[in-house]
Amino acid sequence: MPGSHHSRARVARRIATAAAYGGGGLGLLGMGLAGVLITEGRLAIRAVGVLEGDPPKADGLYGDGFVDPADAGRKPLVLAFLGDSTAVGLGVRRSRETPGSLLAAGLASVAEHRVELVNVAVSGARSDDLARQVRHALTARPDVAVIMIGANDVRRRTPPTQAVRLLGEAVRDLRTFGCEVVVGTCPDLGTIKPVRPPLRWLARRVSRQLAAAQTIAVVEAGGRTVSLGSLLGPEFAARPELFASDRFHPSAQGYATAAMAVLPSVCAALDLWPQEMAPPEPGNREAVLPMAVAAATAAGRSGTEVASAIEGAGGRRWALVKQRLRFALPAGIGPDTSASSHPEPDDARTTWE
Repeated sequence: MPGSHHSRARVARRIATAAAYGGGGLGLLGMGLAGVLITEGRLAIRAVGVLEGDPPKADGLYGDGFVDPADAGRKPLVLAFLGDSTAVGLGVRRSRETPGSLLAAGLASVAEHRVELVNVAVSGARSDDLARQVRHALTARPDVAVIMIGANDVRRRTPPTQAVRLLGEAVRDLRTFGCEVVVGTCPDLGTIKPVRPPLRWLARRVSRQLAAAQTIAVVEAGGRTVSLGSLLGPEFAARPELFASDRFHPSAQGYATAAMAVLPSVCAALDLWPQEMAPPEPGNREAVLPMAVAAATAAGRSGTEVASAIEGAGGRRWALVKQRLRFALPAGIGPDTSASSHPEPDDARTTWE
């Protein structure tokens, strides 16, 4: 394993351990870099566009075509979405392009059952907003929750131990009520074009270290994670069309790419991922690794899932690392016409600072 993985594993375990014991002072960067980070950050903020308006609403029912008249009273699966602007879908024009809509439609197709989407995410949210979002989401009694969080914690310099602890508590609270949890970990902020070296290098390092620490906390709390860091890293860096016009948030294509990385894990959490979709060995890449090593490995691999390898407290130190197949979404999927009363704006505009 490359040395960077060993280093990332050590840092991730230190952050997760400090978070578990209430530590809040452990930082990822030396103070000597703070001045450079702040100066470069201000320059990057001036170069990033500002998206006007609220993101389109996508809450509602998906998959009405799967309703069996003989079983019309069966409760739909409830999918809750929590997190920041990535979970909201900031940067797209239409509700069917948001990650929540994409995942709800994909889940309905795999389950062949109706899915109700409840999105309580808030643009600009940090990990300290998750407790409020969890309380809101639990009123809908979700079967599975997807959390996308971390970018704003890095941007606003939230102590990593605090961010990781709050995420772990959110996952634990959801699991207490029988809700499965899948977390899309912190994206790689080093791919943002307006961010230049040395800030780009620092942003990549910090975001990947946070993603690895998030993985440890989430898996030990009973959830599973999918790495968005490397997914939104080399793939996004090579394809500018995956960014929205502000060059910071994903575009509709970018959200679809991320959604397809998360969908298999959401289905697997509900025991809905068909076995026949798995490629035969040895193409099905998976391994059981020590928790910190698994977290560090996932932070550097596109769309990698990490889950507990063994049930029970004794198994939380080991994790299953798995790269699932990703499939394209069916063309034109989105909310049912009757699912939502929210119109889809056609004139989302962008201004520049």
